[in-house]
Amino acid sequence: MDKKALLKELADAVVACAPDRATVAARRALEEGLNPVEAINEGLVVGMGVIGDNYAERKIYLPQVLVAAHAMYNGLDVLLPAIPKADMKDTKQAETAVVQGDVHDIGKNIVKTMLTASGYVVDDLGKDVSPNLIADTAKDKGIHVVCLSTLMTPTMDNMAAAVKALVDNGYRGNCTVTIGGPPTTEGFAKEIGADHRDSDAQNCVKWLKEVM
Repeated sequence: MDKKALLKELADAVVACAPDRATVAARRALEEGLNPVEAINEGLVVGMGVIGDNYAERKIYLPQVLVAAHAMYNGLDVLLPAIPKADMKDTKQAETAVVQGDVHDIGKNIVKTMLTASGYVVDDLGKDVSPNLIADTAKDKGIHVVCLSTLMTPTMDNMAAAVKALVDNGYRGNCTVTIGGPPTTEGFAKEIGADHRDSDAQNCVKWLKEVM
């Protein structure tokens, strides 16, 4: 199979929402000597881009996006370990977290997927994450972008606490902070010292591409 066909198979596996197919395609790509970075960027990411466009145009819905993301991550699980560390040094790193007190993570998962599809290495801290853990992880790992989400009004204060924790540990000036979730607003983002309020995952990634 030539390079073009290998890349197409990787992309098609994601578009088809086929995790097992993505795993097989990724292994085949490495067996055929395809550069793993190229396989990710011109294969899996291309496929996820199609998914993102279809979701934005309401041609597909959230369950399909999540299965497509699963397919992409299956491929990444094979390809990422094959990338030499030297080739990863200039890769932007992002961190995603649902703030403490909230366990609703669908929005966060979509942001994680779209960031990965845009070339970020994403450290997903999960849900119900304390402000100090968010700030300490960002500093310890040299994170470039911190993306925070919540679905509930009472836990918005923990977004403010996370930004304050980044100030307190001296790392705030080294990272970009975006927040998202139905109760958040642009005014709230400014109030707590975040850089941007994301209306949705696509908006988050689009804005980051414009400013970074």
